Amino acid sequence: MKLNKMYSFLNTDLKQIEEELQEAIKTEHHLLQEASLHLLQAGGKRLRPVFVLLAGKFGQYELSTIKNVAVALELIHMASLVHDDVIDNADLRRGKATIKAKWDNRIAMYTGDYIFARSLELMTKIKNPEAHEILSNTIVEVCLGEIEQIRDKFNFDQHLKTYLRRIKRKTALLIAVSCQLGAIASNVPREVHHKLFLFGYYVGMAFQITDDILDFTSSAEELGKPAGSDLRQGNITLPVLFALQDETLKKEIIKVHEDMSQADLQHVIEAIKNSGSIEKSMEYSDKYLQKALDVVKSLPYNRSKIALTNIAKFIGKRKS
Repeated sequence: MKLNKMYSFLNTDLKQIEEELQEAIKTEHHLLQEASLHLLQAGGKRLRPVFVLLAGKFGQYELSTIKNVAVALELIHMASLVHDDVIDNADLRRGKATIKAKWDNRIAMYTGDYIFARSLELMTKIKNPEAHEILSNTIVEVCLGEIEQIRDKFNFDQHLKTYLRRIKRKTALLIAVSCQLGAIASNVPREVHHKLFLFGYYVGMAFQITDDILDFTSSAEELGKPAGSDLRQGNITLPVLFALQDETLKKEIIKVHEDMSQADLQHVIEAIKNSGSIEKSMEYSDKYLQKALDVVKSLPYNRSKIALTNIAKFIGKRKS
């Protein structure tokens, strides 16, 4: 089953979310408008709005209210992608030129900041103080994750816990908070929105680990960027951490640099794929997914519960 079929009952609402995203990035500044629209039209899974809406279905679901949370969280995600592309010096995302590649780093940073500011403006429409405290703490953590990514570039001696903390901050927390804030905006009981947070956290960890695996196992066409891009950019992911435990292979991996030829990089990629590190990484992803499935079992029964279960299972099997 395709991912979007798992929550097809949200299609009408998600169409409105897409329209609201277009409206949210409107500005009289022509270049800023063009760059923001370029990012939005590059597409994406829109997972964060999906999680917001699904979580809201466990309470008093009002699209007029919850749409502000859904759009705000997707905008935060989009802004973080723009900043990531500057940090990673990335030219492609989802098969299209990044903002920094099409314009420059200065325009990319302005665009990311603008999109981020618009997200905060939308969240002011949610009057629950707890929601704002949760979002503020999450934004701090996301920023720390970006700083850690810069700090740890080409650091081949980092610990597993450093990697796990980084992906928690950069990916898992925003998915977890999408679930939690969608629930809070719909007046879901605290016990339930806490469980939804945990579900989102476990799914987010698995999602990022799977992303890091796909960087080695998928084709450039499926990834929308060259295979091995993370490693070339100095981002040490879980498969690499496991491969570094082999001293012979480590000598090859630590030679990787941003200007390395694709042929030489491909040799390292194949060595990592043949080292057993992909399988070990998949085991980690599966453990997080199982935790997510254990949490979702305890949620009240409705269509959202079924959708959340199916999404978690899909994430562990996805190819792009």
